[in-house]
Amino acid sequence: MDVLLDNLDLFGPFFLTTIELFLIAGACSLVLGTILAMLRVSPVPLLRAIGTTYVTILRNTPLTLVFAFLVFAYPLLDIVKIDYFPTAAVALTIYTSAFICEVVRSGINTVPIGQAEAGRALGLSSGQILGGIVLPQALRSVVPPLVSMLIALLKNTTIASGFSVAEAGAIRQYVSERGDNQMVALLWVALGFIILVSVLSLVQRSLEKRWSVSR
Repeated sequence: MDVLLDNLDLFGPFFLTTIELFLIAGACSLVLGTILAMLRVSPVPLLRAIGTTYVTILRNTPLTLVFAFLVFAYPLLDIVKIDYFPTAAVALTIYTSAFICEVVRSGINTVPIGQAEAGRALGLSSGQILGGIVLPQALRSVVPPLVSMLIALLKNTTIASGFSVAEAGAIRQYVSERGDNQMVALLWVALGFIILVSVLSLVQRSLEKRWSVSR
């Protein structure tokens, strides 16, 4: 307990930064991933090609490389300068959205095609069918894998510590500089992530229970 109590000024703010980074990147990833999934199932070949290219490139690129590009290479373009925290949020978003896209797309494929045909018979456009009929059902069917992607995102936030973001992954380094036990500090960090992941798991079970009843 001494390591924790003596370094509360680190654990509190750093874990708060981790949570903020997770919430921002998570929300943006869900939006961007859903848009990409809509592109992937679009009847327009060009839109499908754009979605497929994005997903293929990002899913096969290490997250650390995405961070390195945005932190070191992007500033050389001299377009818009952004701080390390927003850069980390962007890196996590563009990386995670590629995986969320595939999860949402798999959910879209589970919706019976007859429902889309019924929408067309009623005169609905492709966008209306996808947004009003298909997506709500698709998202309900993919809650577990979506939450798994968010849990992976939460753990991936620790990579930001290697790019000058003061979040939970950087606690060990600061504790070491103070001369405290690094291993104990890491155990407390691990416990913190276990608690956060448990909260996400509770949210998952709550959503599954609520939506299963509503169906």
